[in-house]
Amino acid sequence: QVQLVESGGGLVQAGGSLTLSCAASGSIFSINTMGWYRQAPGKQRELVATITSGGTTNYADSVLGRFTISRDNAKNTLYLQMNTLKPEDTAVYYCNVQHTRSFFGRMLEVWGQGTLVTVSS
Repeated sequence: QVQLVESGGGLVQAGGSLTLSCAASGSIFSINTMGWYRQAPGKQRELVATITSGGTTNYADSVLGRFTISRDNAKNTLYLQMNTLKPEDTAVYYCNVQHTRSFFGRMLEVWGQGTLVTVSS
């Protein structure tokens, strides 16, 4: 089973930048869509951005133009570059990976442990 390790969270001042990383390891045949989700205190988990194996990206309106999702397929690593951070970006950010372990294998979904991003005013 694939395991995900997230890193890069921390405390940053409004207007600053952070980059999150999510490294996948384990038994992998192929990784399909990868994405970032976040959950702020008292709110539901929401999609931040996704990226397909071909590099097609999709962003939530709230982060469009400020965040950039990317992936390094050779390293099985997902990134989220966050610029012009706002206090409302404060949340626990979770990495999500959809993958298969064989050509005929079913789609599997794995979540990272979460990394806290705190943006101060």
